[in-house]
Amino acid sequence: MTTSDNTLESIPADQQGSFSSFLKTLASFTGDLSSLTCPSFLLAPISLLEYSSFWADQPGLLCEVGKSDNAEQRFYAAIKWFVSSLNGSFSSRVPKGEWEKKPFNPILGEQFHCKWDDNTRIVCEQVSHHPPVSGFYIENKEAGVIVNGHDGQKTRFSGTQMLVDQIGYCTLKLTQRDETYLFTLPFVSVNGIWYAAPYVELYGTSFVHSTSGFSASIEYTTKGWISGEIHHFKATISHESLTSPTIIEGQWTGKSTITKNKKTESFLDLTTLEKPQPYVRPVEEQDELESRKIWRKVSQALKLGDYATASIEKSLIENQQRALRKEREEKKEKWTPKYFASVSGEDIYGDLRKNIIEKADSKFIDTMGEGGWMFKEA
Repeated sequence: MTTSDNTLESIPADQQGSFSSFLKTLASFTGDLSSLTCPSFLLAPISLLEYSSFWADQPGLLCEVGKSDNAEQRFYAAIKWFVSSLNGSFSSRVPKGEWEKKPFNPILGEQFHCKWDDNTRIVCEQVSHHPPVSGFYIENKEAGVIVNGHDGQKTRFSGTQMLVDQIGYCTLKLTQRDETYLFTLPFVSVNGIWYAAPYVELYGTSFVHSTSGFSASIEYTTKGWISGEIHHFKATISHESLTSPTIIEGQWTGKSTITKNKKTESFLDLTTLEKPQPYVRPVEEQDELESRKIWRKVSQALKLGDYATASIEKSLIENQQRALRKEREEKKEKWTPKYFASVSGEDIYGDLRKNIIEKADSKFIDTMGEGGWMFKEA
């Protein structure tokens, strides 16, 4: 894609007016941006709920976590999987040569299911609409790994960036080791919106703590005016058995190294890993609340470049949801998710959150919340 493609002239003619209005609204808007209507040409033909499946972007790395008999090596394997999930969630999912686009806001109760050839499966459900929260559950019984988590997004605009606070966390349980890991989530910035060429960076610090006693703080930075590199991370691993912290550093989209006792070696090279494709049932076989069935007409229109039809079909879905929400309120009906139950955070992660807070410095910003969503078989 050439530099000339990154200009406003690349915007479809019938969308230039709505894009200009969108920018004017952004310039003066305060509060949560999720309520704003995005021009159709900036929409991705996929639901945000489906993004949760990218936690298993490399199911092979996830299944490797519990294999070693050494707790330290298991912790490093967990970091490998986590880095691969960041790449899947924020980089490799974007088609080559294209820009970041906004996914559909999931409707309440929306579901997404998929599985991989190695028997890893994932169940995702939109457990809340206001505020928007997605629950996800990943399991591979043979490997003895279970991931249970939820995330939501609180968005705001600052200068020329859209900033996204990821609200939530995930846990990784090794059922054959009786070991649990808690991961907090990094912050996200979306740049390039003013040029209709958005791209994502991570910033801030996320934290990992295991019941084995190993912990990590992971700092995210990007290229500055003079030095640095894009998509950079630096993980500092600590444990009472280590004479000095182990450092894992590199790009969460590519190569990274591990330095222990002043010896540095390769850690992970995501550029050499093929991305296994998950199996998703054909739309015709899906239930009415599954993502690809709900958004089928909108997705088809976007792929054809028919933005007017995409806007109409999207509005039909959103208006129907408003009517259903009003009906529930009038009848005083309480909606409950099919696959997740609202529980206290301690029911999911035990003392791990407290341990993170005790070890964290001033860089720790608690966006985990007090509760959680525990998977339940429907």
